[in-house]
Amino acid sequence: MERYAWKGYVKEGCLQEYKRRHDEIWPEMTALLNQAGIRNYSIWNIGNELFGYYECDSVERALAVQAESPVVKRWDAYMADILTMETDEQGRQAQLKQMFLHKGEPAEPSEG
Repeated sequence: MERYAWKGYVKEGCLQEYKRRHDEIWPEMTALLNQAGIRNYSIWNIGNELFGYYECDSVERALAVQAESPVVKRWDAYMADILTMETDEQGRQAQLKQMFLHKGEPAEPSEG
């Protein structure tokens, strides 16, 4: 399993609209994420700053499937009025680099 994380920003005053659009995510977008092998996709915020994270078998494949998809292009256009993504030097979505991971062990059941 590989992990992918990204960062973006919701435009001022648009956080509720951002949440609404994701609460009503298109079925074809969900199907595309499944096709790309994306699992456990979550998006978090603090103020207008967003942090997205997902797991997949291959980040390279997940990104390629998304890049080739007309559904993703429509979704990006739909979100463009309220969302700004963090980008790298080439103008692509910047991938955050993992700095720490704690896998942990299941907790022992407590007595009493």
